[in-house]
Amino acid sequence: MDIILYLIQLIQQLYQQNTWLVNFICKYIPLKQWAFDDAHSPKYQKFKVDELPIIKEPLPKLNWKKIIAEYPDSHNGKLLKPIRRKTNPHLSKSCSCPRCDAPVDYIYRNNGKANQLLCKVCGTTFIENAKDIFSSMRLRCPHCSYALDQKKHRKHFIIHKCTNPKCPYYLRNLKKVDKADLDETYGKNKYKLHYIYREFVIDFFKFNITSLPKNTSSLKFKKHDAQVMSLCLTYKVNLGLSLRKTAQALKDIHGISISHQMVANYCKTAALCVKPFIDTYPYEKGDTFTADETYIKVRGIKGFIWFIMDAASRAIVGYQISDNRGVGPCIMAMRMAFQHLKSLPKNFRFVADAYSAYPLAAQQFFRKFGKKFKFDITQVVGLTNDDAVSKEFRPYKQMIERLNRTYKASYRPTNGFDNYDGANYDLALWVAYYNFLRPHKIHNYKRPLVENDVIKHGDNMPGKWQLMIFLGQQTILKKQHESSA
Repeated sequence: MDIILYLIQLIQQLYQQNTWLVNFICKYIPLKQWAFDDAHSPKYQKFKVDELPIIKEPLPKLNWKKIIAEYPDSHNGKLLKPIRRKTNPHLSKSCSCPRCDAPVDYIYRNNGKANQLLCKVCGTTFIENAKDIFSSMRLRCPHCSYALDQKKHRKHFIIHKCTNPKCPYYLRNLKKVDKADLDETYGKNKYKLHYIYREFVIDFFKFNITSLPKNTSSLKFKKHDAQVMSLCLTYKVNLGLSLRKTAQALKDIHGISISHQMVANYCKTAALCVKPFIDTYPYEKGDTFTADETYIKVRGIKGFIWFIMDAASRAIVGYQISDNRGVGPCIMAMRMAFQHLKSLPKNFRFVADAYSAYPLAAQQFFRKFGKKFKFDITQVVGLTNDDAVSKEFRPYKQMIERLNRTYKASYRPTNGFDNYDGANYDLALWVAYYNFLRPHKIHNYKRPLVENDVIKHGDNMPGKWQLMIFLGQQTILKKQHESSA
């Protein structure tokens, strides 16, 4: 018994010592920062995405005549009479309650000479000549519950801002600002201090990412055959030759005389067939995605390509071409990556750079689908590992950067595109080649990333391209039957 009591006392003493040590470490010993130090700087506040606002549903409409008629039943027969005014309230005769439509005879000036009014019938406070706030929902700041104001209208969204000077979010950010900037006239405008929410006026989740090709095309050959078409794809896509070099290679090696424009027509026809297949293919997806965007030229103007790669299989599961670097193309690429998934895998991780479009797109997925598609963006910042996050997840960022360089090697001979349709066709063929035909180092150069039972029976590369076109035709027929049904 003495030994048991001694052990119990010893355990209690050790527990007290551990508790004291934990408290001491938390107070006096700084732990290793998980977030990078610049993340706490007010200069980087503009790149952060604030949480969703509080949505206040509109109040139901009331009938002032019905309220007056039912008033005596609940007040011992007492009538609800109009207001007896001692002074002129300076209210227009057209003034009425926005909720119950009570006339001006039942309207108080609630706070003297200020603008707030009070309805005696329904007890609603409002402002004269203001917009009808009871017919639409109101957005409120999640930090102070203050109504958000519409500040700017952009192409795809409306910017709402909390203008409450006593908002704790604003006051907390104001303390971080350099005092020298506060002394300037517009010094605070250099920073993002207030809570901001972007309300999208376009629903990018209603856009069809698996649409059928708009242009009609035929595979009936007059002068050449399918073998020549597949040879053009092999030289143009697999070997990365330009259109004119592809035509020259066919003439010098195979003795086939063909123009570079016919090579372009063959590539466009193949892309129309292959694109629905690769866009809807059920790729095996792991629990880690990595994403990045790169630049292309369309008629000398900068365009953007968004890539999303599965880190386990290294397959391209989502891609998009756009003329802007906004949130819309990012959402479309994520939709393609998340298709065929009913919910995200456990411990899912999305690795990207510090660009604010990715957190904003993730916020829209959570708003649309709820907790099933709730995920955070793991941001790898900069080119050096200055923080613990970048050091741990830098290899994932290097994967997608290596993918960009691989694509740029095939894009460089084109010297840019004439239009975005041509860029889409070229990218669709390259993604098909990268995922289904290209040998990769992680497989010891023996097989492609995605092994399809039909494509692997091709004897050579031109034969595999013909099988890819056949699978694309089958996908188009399936989509047409589904749409007609």
